[in-house]
Order: sequence, then C-alpha cells, then structure tokens
Amino acid sequence: MQYLRLGKSGLNVSRICLGTMTYGDPGWRDWVLPEEQSRPFIQKALEAGINFFDTADMYSLGRSEEVVGRALKDFARREDVVIATKVYWPMGEGVNNRGLSRKHIMDAVHASLKRLGTDHIDLYQIHRYDANTPLEETLEALHDLVKLGMVRYIGASSMFAYQFARSLYLADLKSWTRFVSMQNHYNLVYREEEREMIPLCIEEGVGVIPWSPLARGFLTGNRKGGEAQTTRAKSDGFSHSLYGSETDHQIADRVAEVAGQHGVSSSQVAIAWMLSKPGITAPIIGASKLPHLEQAIAALDVKLSEEDVRHLEEPYCPRSVAGI
Repeated sequence: MQYLRLGKSGLNVSRICLGTMTYGDPGWRDWVLPEEQSRPFIQKALEAGINFFDTADMYSLGRSEEVVGRALKDFARREDVVIATKVYWPMGEGVNNRGLSRKHIMDAVHASLKRLGTDHIDLYQIHRYDANTPLEETLEALHDLVKLGMVRYIGASSMFAYQFARSLYLADLKSWTRFVSMQNHYNLVYREEEREMIPLCIEEGVGVIPWSPLARGFLTGNRKGGEAQTTRAKSDGFSHSLYGSETDHQIADRVAEVAGQHGVSSSQVAIAWMLSKPGITAPIIGASKLPHLEQAIAALDVKLSEEDVRHLEEPYCPRSVAGI
C-alpha cells in the first residue's frame, strides 16, 4: 500500500480509501450489504494496508457507521485507522435535524461518535454546502469540535469552488480550523472539477479524495449497451441522472480497450488514471464483491502511458455541473 499526507496536514492516509455506503441496511437501498456480509470487506482492506475509511451519518440512516465502527474495533487498533464521516443530510423529520447549523452539527457529532463507538472522529466532513446557515456559524462550530478533541481534522464535500475558497478565507481570517480535504465528484466521465476546484485545492494545500471514481460503476461496464447489468445500476436513479450520454459510453469503451491492452480490469484503468492526476490523494472506492476491492488495490501497480491517458481523455466534452 502507498500512503500520502492528506493535503498540508500531518495525517497520512492510504492512497485507496474504502467507501462504506455499501455496508449497512439493505432496507435503505437494495444494493446495500448487511453487517455480516460487510465485515469481510473491511477486514480485507485492513489486511491490504488500507487505513482510511469513509462513511456518513446518512448512509443507511446511521447503520453504516455502526457496522464500520464495530468492524474496525474488532479488526484494528483505533490509532492505526483514519475514520472519516460526514454531516448535513436529514437524519429525521425535525426541522433542525439537518443542515450545518451549530445545533445540528453538535447533535450529529455526538450521535456519530456513539454509533462509531469511538471518542473522536479523525476527519469530520460537511457533506454539502448549506446555503441556509451562515458560513461563519458552521465554521466556528467545526473549529470548536476540533478544540474539544471530538474531531481531529475537518473536510468538505461537493460545492462550488467560490464557496470553498470563501470557507478557506474565513477560516484564515478568524484563525479557525481549516479544511484539509475536499471530497468531490470526479472521474473520467465527469472532469469539470479540473477547471477550478482541483487547481484551488492544489494551490491551497487541500487533499482531494474524489467520490465516484468509477462513476458509480458506469466505467466498469455496468450499463453495457445501455442496459443495467447490476442491482445497483438498475435501481440507482441518481447514477442515471449523472451518466449515460453517448460521449460517456465512448469513454467507457476506451477504458475497456485500454484495460484489454494492459491485461487488467476496466476499474483498474479508471482508478490508475485518477491516481495519476495532479492533486489527488485517495479516491474513495466502494465494493460489494471482494474481487472489486482486490482490483482497486491492484490499480496502484497499473502505470498508464501518456498515450493511454490521451486516448482515455480525448472524447470528453464539457458538461453541466453535477453532484453538488
């Protein structure tokens, strides 16, 4: 396994982060694995040297945090792993049980700590930007969590670059804790983040940990011929709203072509491409089959030529912002 510092922080994380939205309660999404089927993935990741695990309070409405917390307690020492979770989306019917107000952040972090079975969260991320709460209120609340020792580092997720720039500016201005990471939407069929967000992160020393590096399986061929090939591809309406244009299919075909030339899987090529891009610390990989996790780890050894990269990127066309 390879490791990098997360942005300018002193925190070292594996170059593959295991995303755990797939583990929790099948009643939440039909492609989610129950706890007994989830634990082998976390154990395998640890055995391979992955120390970085990403979840969120809203995944299976808290069940994912519980599954991850128990597995890490059983299979690893707490000081050896980096636990990342997120706050923002509704966790109940109450009007204050959502967003990034001081009230909800404070309530949510206590709930996440309890579900994870730990006394601190290594990386606490805002899952989206909250236009209904003053940014200063959110940033000060996050800063207070760090000073209280409940959170070690803070991160952000998908938003516009100007919003993230303002967040970093205000943190510096007020001497509050700064975001060390950006978890954004980025892959071979969605590269709009290359325009502003990723250059901003490089300039400001913020680690980039993209979600959906495989385009929710699209780049692995889960919609060959326009037909869904997996349970998730069939039921994931969000995926269909993001990917599926003629250009997207052309890029997926090229990924398969390059994979064939290298004797590896399409997922390995898509991940290897991402790992070669400037500013990327660790793509967040989800897996519902153990071979998928093994292939993601093996992608660290796949080296693409400049010609491969040009061939993969050539069909891309500018597109509307998505995933924010």
